[in-house]
Amino acid sequence: MAEKKYEPASDRYSKSVGYRYCGKSGLQLPLLSLGLWHNFGDVDDALEAEKMIQYAFDQGMTHFDLANNYGTPFGSAEINFGKILKKYFSNHRDEMIISTKAGHEMWEGPYGDGGSRKYMIASLEQSLKRLQLEYVDIFYSHRFDPHTPIEETMGALSDMVKQGKALYVGISKYPIEKAYEAYQILRANGTPCFINQDRYHIFDRHIEQQVLPLAQKNGNGFIAFSPLAQGILSDKYLNGIPENSRAAHSYGFLQKNQITPELIGKVKELNMLAAKRGQTLAQMALAWCLRDEQVNSVIIGTSSVKQLQDNIVALKNLTFTDDELWRIGELGA
Repeated sequence: MAEKKYEPASDRYSKSVGYRYCGKSGLQLPLLSLGLWHNFGDVDDALEAEKMIQYAFDQGMTHFDLANNYGTPFGSAEINFGKILKKYFSNHRDEMIISTKAGHEMWEGPYGDGGSRKYMIASLEQSLKRLQLEYVDIFYSHRFDPHTPIEETMGALSDMVKQGKALYVGISKYPIEKAYEAYQILRANGTPCFINQDRYHIFDRHIEQQVLPLAQKNGNGFIAFSPLAQGILSDKYLNGIPENSRAAHSYGFLQKNQITPELIGKVKELNMLAAKRGQTLAQMALAWCLRDEQVNSVIIGTSSVKQLQDNIVALKNLTFTDDELWRIGELGA
């Protein structure tokens, strides 16, 4: 019997995850966006990666977030996503928001890192080839480069829009004073900053004081990454450090010494609060990030369709009582 060919669900928008306008633009983003930092490289399960992209799109998750160096090896997430697009979604490109970034190390030598015009433009050209696309919807400067004049980096972003290789541009992880400069330069160039991407979760609320107010004043949107704090805000570490978890490895951003008894104590209390809300800890953590509509979307990273399904359930309850918010704020401090 021939294998049944995948076709996108016809009711994907009627059962969709919901959308918010990105800042003051006319473009809407799904409340949950799928990030491809992990689990979409050459060392990962290719079939599960296909299924996750398919399931996400079937649920109305239209935004897929990449970067030039995502995947192992670097670039493999873009290559694999490009293959999936060509195989299953060639007739649905206009229903997708595809973003990529440049700013971290991508190739050896002096021109494969940073924010220079040469690197930014070369990187996007390479990303488009890997993705098999003529343009991306959003192109980010992935981080501020102190060795490159900000006018040079923003000029490269603006030119990519004017050349039709990106529809919108954004910044990620910029210090607040540099974000302000970026906004001013991009607006003067006629290509206003569309979106700012930064870390946001219960244990890291730094964006609330200056980043969100500045984005609102400038009119650009905001999208959060790492809403589960590298898995800390899930049930993964409630009973120790699992053998195959991120914290168990000697490499990566999450290290064993960060999983302290004090932290686990807070996570356990948050887990009990989530249970009272009828949610898992991960679901509550996602809902908490989305409680403020200024957060236009939250990027989730999943390793399986089951995990993706569980995350989407978070959207069924985005409302918090004042007591819940106070307690979460106290535990997150």
